[in-house]
Amino acid sequence: MYLGTNFAPPVIHPTTNLVNHTFSTTVVPHIHPVHTTTVNHHMFQHKHYCPQTASCAENVCHQQINCCNTCAPGMAMPAAAPAAMPASNALPNAMPNMAPGFGMGGPGFGPGPFMGRRP
Repeated sequence: MYLGTNFAPPVIHPTTNLVNHTFSTTVVPHIHPVHTTTVNHHMFQHKHYCPQTASCAENVCHQQINCCNTCAPGMAMPAAAPAAMPASNALPNAMPNMAPGFGMGGPGFGPGPFMGRRP
């Protein structure tokens, strides 16, 4: 047996409020003039150079003195030994302004054209 469709009383909910937003755009031009001035700066650098050269010279002297009596019986001449180099600024047994083997004012040891008082 079919009894038909039953209807319950309606349930009424609170009203939902919807807000519809609309937007429009208005363009207002604002003009800001700009002027650019370019100032070019140029620097001249005058560089002065003074090239200078320098040199160094060394005089080395060797003396071989035979102090052996080669005429004596049984005395043979010893073999020559290599000369020891003195320290760079040391001149053993040399007086100031005296170069070994050259006497006073030897080459490179005495007053030269660039030493002493200037006129």
